Amino acid sequence: MKNLIFIFLSLIFFTACTTNNKSREVTLLDENWQFINKEVADAEKPETSTANWETVAVPHDWAISGEFDETIDAQKTMVIEDGERVPKMRTGRTGGLPHIGIGWYRKSLDIPSSLKNKRINIEFDGAMSHAKVYLNGDFVGEWPYGYASFGFDVTDYVNFGGENILAVRLENKENSSRWYPGAGLYRNVRMVVTNPIFVKQWGTYLTTPKIQNGKGTVNLKTTVLNKTGAAKKLTVETQILSPGGVVVATNSQDINSNKENIVEQIINVPSPKLWSVETPTIYTAVTKILKAGKELDVYKTPFGFRYIEFTSNNGFFLNGKRVQLNGVCMHHDLGPLGAAVNISALRFRLKLLQEMGCNAIRTSHNPPAPELLQVADKMGFLVLDEAFDEWKYGKTKNGYNQLWDEWAEKDMAAFIHRDRNHPSVIAWSVGNEIREQGMKDGAQYCKLLVDVCHREDPTRPTTAGFNQWSGAIKNGLADLVDLPAWNYKPHLYNFIHKNHPEWTMYASETASTVSSRGEYFLPAEVKVMYTRKPFQCSSYDLEYPSWATSPDREFVAQDSFKFMAGEFVWTGFDYLGEPSPYNMQWPSRSSYFGIIDLCGIPKDRFYLYQSQWSDKEVLHLLPHWNWKKGQKVAVHCYTSFDKGELFLNGKSLGVREKDPANLYTTYRLVWENVIFEPGELKVVALGKNNNPVKEAVMKTAGGPAKIILQADRTEINADGKELAFVTATVVDKNGIVCPRACNLIHFSVEGEGTVKAVGNGDPTSLESFVKPFRKAFNGKCMVMVQATKTADEFILTAKSEGLEGAEIEIITK
Repeated sequence: MKNLIFIFLSLIFFTACTTNNKSREVTLLDENWQFINKEVADAEKPETSTANWETVAVPHDWAISGEFDETIDAQKTMVIEDGERVPKMRTGRTGGLPHIGIGWYRKSLDIPSSLKNKRINIEFDGAMSHAKVYLNGDFVGEWPYGYASFGFDVTDYVNFGGENILAVRLENKENSSRWYPGAGLYRNVRMVVTNPIFVKQWGTYLTTPKIQNGKGTVNLKTTVLNKTGAAKKLTVETQILSPGGVVVATNSQDINSNKENIVEQIINVPSPKLWSVETPTIYTAVTKILKAGKELDVYKTPFGFRYIEFTSNNGFFLNGKRVQLNGVCMHHDLGPLGAAVNISALRFRLKLLQEMGCNAIRTSHNPPAPELLQVADKMGFLVLDEAFDEWKYGKTKNGYNQLWDEWAEKDMAAFIHRDRNHPSVIAWSVGNEIREQGMKDGAQYCKLLVDVCHREDPTRPTTAGFNQWSGAIKNGLADLVDLPAWNYKPHLYNFIHKNHPEWTMYASETASTVSSRGEYFLPAEVKVMYTRKPFQCSSYDLEYPSWATSPDREFVAQDSFKFMAGEFVWTGFDYLGEPSPYNMQWPSRSSYFGIIDLCGIPKDRFYLYQSQWSDKEVLHLLPHWNWKKGQKVAVHCYTSFDKGELFLNGKSLGVREKDPANLYTTYRLVWENVIFEPGELKVVALGKNNNPVKEAVMKTAGGPAKIILQADRTEINADGKELAFVTATVVDKNGIVCPRACNLIHFSVEGEGTVKAVGNGDPTSLESFVKPFRKAFNGKCMVMVQATKTADEFILTAKSEGLEGAEIEIITK
């Protein structure tokens, strides 16, 4: 596969959310679940009382509403990836929230006798973890990997015409994760009712193997299951619908149906519009299973026409055009919302990333929620879809290494079947920094996964993120994957390329710069694995762990070597757990790596990346301008302009130009040792002939006087799930942000909405995520408000002692 040029085309959205029709009914099992966070004997049996259980809605993360505790899942471990040689006690490694233990979920299902001749399937998008599923007391099946999607045919266990009790037992073991995994039925659950002849779960595989001469060819393979026990003559009919819903092509094929048939259809579509980052155009394949003209099943498959190519000398191409992968790595938690998936939260996050100029996501280090790929498809993101953080040899005592022998192939195949039709997905990542890199027999484990990928989807390349570059090369791991990728190796790209010019490469993890939003420590200087009280990192973006580097150093490497397809920064957002460099210092309980903080407020680094990745005119000044009189302050400007002049209270402090002679003046403008005076600090970007073209101002703030509220949207859907993200900012009497304000803000809602979660981006805060109040962190905090199911409006009010309050109206429709 290494010498092939990969050209891949088209792909589909996750199809389990097919709209209900008379032959296929999909019911989201989201409300009125009973839950208890402990072991209960015979909990699967219908006669077992749930009187003292809690009623919850799914998706549900049982731990996110809990109290922080440094003893929860404290792990004494040696992290080889961090360069450690002796075990150390890590207190906040998995977030310090109560995700360890057993949880039971039960739900009553009324399945009428009219469905007796139907097939009943229950589908889970993810259950954390070690799921065991029961119906009416009978064991149906299990799936231990908490990030996997799976489903079971429960027809033989159904009590048609009566009550049915669906029960799920979950167990999260200690020392099983390197970050906060969440807990519970944290992704969606569905009941799918079909006729006995139907399309299998994830049963369509659609590619477009040829797009040329004004015509696109669709290759659709549909797996049809026949549970009738007898052979049937059937017709498989597929229509291709344009983005506007117009039928643009059809195909019909007769088959003799047995237990399972794979039906291949070749369909030509005239003048298809291509899916791209700029124009993510979506078509839909509507497949019907017919018997003598009678409709037995309808399966809808949204997809996009596109082709991709990875080259060893010039990076990545989409539809024949070179595209630099300006990517970020993302863990699955949603900050204060926990691991419970919420599609409006995903949209909020991806919109911020897109505004920054990001065009790609690496799903670190596990299969994402299906909704992430749906949003990526619609918004035009490119995705490296990752399966595992561990193989046979584990990083944690009870991690995936305990499942490898029995589940690795099954998990890999299910993962590909679920995701292989998304146009956003451009490669399969089989692992991240796996321990097998340094082992003599490590290649055999890689080969198992790569073979599954090539068997189940030969249209995409395989990849993996390597941090032990020499070991991965020596034992053959790097040669087994189609796209060897490197974590934190900008100084080695050219060396590796010269020795392996046939390899197509990209940077799977870069930077790992650490910062706390709004925290600035002087002097502004490079610090490696540096810790200080009060356990915060400087927002000058010059601090990083021992294995890492700054954004600037990676920028130089990416700009220098066009054979590199791009980078994936660690990370787009802060996430719960892994609080490097404060792994041993409680109360640090979430990461400092993010370009955007845990609740969704951009850090200064956001604008550094925006200045390099986007076509926007960027001029961002830091730090704040509230210091001690006479103090020497370093002033940095993140900008897309090459030159700027700095003014303090109208007096010029000189012109600076970007200068590649120094790493930290290559991509930023820097004025060292500015003597602080209160007032106005202003930078003016200079164009040709030193003409001023844009300016940015930072003013000294007075004391906190009032709160202002700003929502990402003021109209949201009244579906009981959609969220608005409202930033509360503490300002002085003139509306200037108070950069060190830490006022406690209380939130209340009147009308058709509720407070869902709160946060402030402080990695050391032990405040609850679910109580309706929050201290500002460096002048800001955020509240996530959720609509009810009633279309109307609600008023969010923010109050704080001694401050003028604020309110904002959100329309629900």
